[in-house]
Parts: sequence; C-alpha cells; structure tokens
Amino acid sequence: MDVPKDQIAMLLEHGLYSSAQMLGCFLVSSPAANAETSPHLKAESLVLLGDALFREREYRRAINTYKQGLQYYKIIPKQNSTTSRSSLPSNRSSSPNSFNISAINENEVRFKIASCHCALSENRAALAEMEGIPGKARNLQMHLLMGKLYRNSRHTRPAITCYKECLRHCPYVLEAITALAELGATVKDIISLFPQTPNRSGRASFEHFDPSRWLQRYVEAQCCVASNDYKGGLEHFADLLLRFPNNIHLLLEIAKIEAIIGKNDEAIMNFEKARLIDPYVVTYMDEYAMLLKMKSDYSKLNKLAHDLLSIDPTRPEVFVTLSVMWERKDERVALSYADKSIRIDERHIPGYILKGNLLLTAKQAEAAVVAFRGALELRPDIRSYQGLVHSYLAFSKTKEALYAAREAMKAMPQSAKALKLVGDVHASNSSGREKAKKFYESALRLEPGYLGAALALAELHVIEGRNGDAVSLLERYLKDWADDSLHVKLAQVFAATNMLQDALSHYQAALRINSQNEAAKKGLERLEKQMKGVDPDAPEEDEENEVEDADGDQEEPDLL
Repeated sequence: MDVPKDQIAMLLEHGLYSSAQMLGCFLVSSPAANAETSPHLKAESLVLLGDALFREREYRRAINTYKQGLQYYKIIPKQNSTTSRSSLPSNRSSSPNSFNISAINENEVRFKIASCHCALSENRAALAEMEGIPGKARNLQMHLLMGKLYRNSRHTRPAITCYKECLRHCPYVLEAITALAELGATVKDIISLFPQTPNRSGRASFEHFDPSRWLQRYVEAQCCVASNDYKGGLEHFADLLLRFPNNIHLLLEIAKIEAIIGKNDEAIMNFEKARLIDPYVVTYMDEYAMLLKMKSDYSKLNKLAHDLLSIDPTRPEVFVTLSVMWERKDERVALSYADKSIRIDERHIPGYILKGNLLLTAKQAEAAVVAFRGALELRPDIRSYQGLVHSYLAFSKTKEALYAAREAMKAMPQSAKALKLVGDVHASNSSGREKAKKFYESALRLEPGYLGAALALAELHVIEGRNGDAVSLLERYLKDWADDSLHVKLAQVFAATNMLQDALSHYQAALRINSQNEAAKKGLERLEKQMKGVDPDAPEEDEENEVEDADGDQEEPDLL
C-alpha cells in the first residue's frame, strides 16, 4: 500500500492530529484503497481520517467521514465482514482517542459519530445514533454517554438503567453515582449494583475492592445532597476529607454545599483552598464568583474572571462569572453572559439562577419565573425556590408564591430558609403578618444563626411599629455576629425614628466591615442630607442631564 495505515495510527497515538489528518487524505485517495476492489481498506481509511478530524475538533467533517466509512463497510462481502469482526480484539476501546489498525467495528463508529453530535450539542441526533447500537454490544463508555443523553432529553427511566449498567461494569464511575442519587436512587439501590463476591462465610461482600468503605460513604454523601439533607452531606464529605486531605473534588463539593446553605465565609475559605492547591480549577468557580459579589470583593472577582478566561473560555462557569462581574456595571451585558452560559450547557443551574435574579432586578418578574423554574426542573435548590417565590410576589401572585414556598418546605423539611420563605409570603399581606412572625421565629429556633430570618423579623417589627423590639433583636445578634447587614438594618430603624446619630454610627460600622456595601453608602448619603436639613428625596439638579447621557449609543463591551 502506498500509505501504510499503521503510520497514521502511530501519529494519532502520539497526538499528532494535524499530521494524521493530512496523511489521512493521502490514505483515503490512495489507489490501494479503491472503493470497488478494496472496500474494507476504504472503510478503515475513512474511519482513521474521521478519528483525526475528531481530535482536531472538526466535528461536522468527522461525522461525514465516519458515515462514508460505514457506507463502504456495509458493501464488504459477508465473508470478509465476518472474518473482520471475529478478528477484532475483545477489549478494544470505542473511544475516538483509541485507534486500532484492524478492521473497523460498526458499533464503535456509531459511538464516535454520537460523540461528535454531543460536542455540537445535538443530543437528539446523538441519541438516535446510540440507540442503533444493540444493548449487548454497549460498553462502559457507551452506557455512560447514553445515560447523559437520556437525562438531557428528560427520559428519566432509561437514563437510570444506563447509569446502573455503568456501575455494574465499574463501581468507581463517580459521575454515575451522582446522577443516580440526583435521579432519586437510594444508598441501598446504588450499593447493590457494585460487583460482589462471596466471602468465606458465603455472604456477598464488596469489601475486596473497598476495604475502608470510603466509596459507600461517598454514595451516602451524594444521596444526602440530592435529597436536600445538606447537613448530612457535609458531615459525610468532611469525614472523607479527613481520609483524603487536600482532595480538590471533596473541597469543591463541600464549598458548593456551604454556598447553597448560606455558610458564605466557610464556602469562600474552601474555594480559595482549592484554588491554592490547583489554581487552574474551573469547576464551581461561578459559585465562588457569586459569593465574592455578595461580599463586594470586586478585586478578587475581577482576578477570578481574568484567570478563568485564560484557563478555558468555553466553560459555562466562565460566563456566569463574567455575568456576576458585569451585574453592577451593565445588567443588559450581564444577562447576555448568563444566557451564553445556558447555551453552552443547558443543565448549568447557576446560569438559570443568575439569569432569574437579573430579570427580577430588571422588574421582569414573569421571565424570572421561567428561569427559576428551569433551575428547579434540573435540581431542587433553595436559591431557586427563593427566586421563584420573590418573582411571584413581585407581580402579586400570592397564591402561586405560597405554593412554591410550601413546595420548598416539603423538599427541605429541615431548612430554616424554607420556613423563612413561607414567612415572606405571609408578610407580603397585612393580614398574614402574625403567621409570618411565627414562621420567622420557627426558622430562628431551627437555625439560631440565620441572619436572614432575624433581619426579616426585625423588618416585621418595624412595619408594625415595634421599633424597640426590632432594635433589641438586632443588637442581640450583633453581639455574636459582626455583620454589615445587621448594622445597616439598625441604622435604618434609628433613622426612621429620628435617632440620627445612632443611625450614623451604624452606617459607618457597616462600611468599616464592608466598604462596598451599597445599602450603607446610599443610606449614609441620605442620612447626611437629613442631618443638614435637606430633603433626601429632592431630585438632583443634574439628574436630567445624566438620564439624557444614558440614552446615548452603547457600544458592545469587551469580555472584561
């Protein structure tokens, strides 16, 4: 043969994909690979060229080339086909990264075509290709890909079947464990799938591959998180971290849970520890970005955005981080970045949550409902429920808001945040304030350190004219928590009761803790006007000019 097949296979194995692609063109057009006289050589040559195109990320060309290879494969005489199939090694990988110079396997090529469709986000086409592979012929990679495709298509039952097959093949496919937990499987269901061998007593055991039972603990952690038992999940992950210190995956899982339940300082610490160990990690960094925004730490937020862009600008976490960064500069640009993160990965929950919050801020509450519902369809998250409830309240859908809040309570029966959410709905109506008070107090009994419930209860006291109760409640919390939001709320109560000097000291205290606190800045500016005897609600002289300037043409900003 003019161009030896083993040479292109060697180039592929050594990662020289561009050279392999160019050589593949020679191989395919070689007289020896004549379609009429040597269809099997033509088919193999096209598949090798397809492999090179796949690795070069030329997915459309790869799909076309693979399909041509299959067409030639189908016209190979039956005896050749049978011989070719029987000569295939039984342990050959179906990955596009795997190259074998023996005859092609139709199922492997179908898997490669499906992988190309996945890379192009064409899930339906990928699934159609995978369903053409007989069940008995599917290997571990194929089952995992099919599980993801069925899940993306919201076909839960076949997705569960595929993930279970993965664990029967290999119990260490951790993403299959996580997926099954999120799809509602119990710890017992998952562990029963692990390969088991009888011990001396004749009982089945998987201790032979898991002597320390760490894998079972990992399953328990993921099942706790999936069922919204965040406390239990944290305990299991913390135990695992003692066994595997400085484990990046565990640190990120712990930090994500802490971010969800509002342990912001602990979450930031763990995200930063993970970045210290591995400065190029991208996973969950958008969660870290949201926490930095809440802390008004814009210097760290800007650095994080620059770092992520330089690591991998194609990940959804990068665009959520950019959206967070642009939120205070230009909400329109921030919204476009949130949308981009969802286009990159339709299952990226932080993208939906951020989009919903941006729409809610922009007073597009009905559109925000759609975004928060999208997040909840993927996985229940207290932040999605919070956004959904406040979106319904924003356009006076109290009945729907109460239903969503109760849905959160049902999903998270031990969550103080869910109790507070029901209280928020009742507090929106003057006739429900007594009920709201009870829910806020229940939330504080369940989680005494939950400042959100304390602030909401203080606000309720103020609305009903119990300013003294509000002040005593907030001052009690200030003894244990030096939090800027507590100082701001106290300042607002004092300002409302004309105790301007006390209000001033608390606004200043808030700014000492967080110099970027916008509520404290605006409150202090308003207070200074009051102290000078100026009406704080009077419009500024140059306000009209500023409005006219804002209407000018806006250029599309750079990424940063």
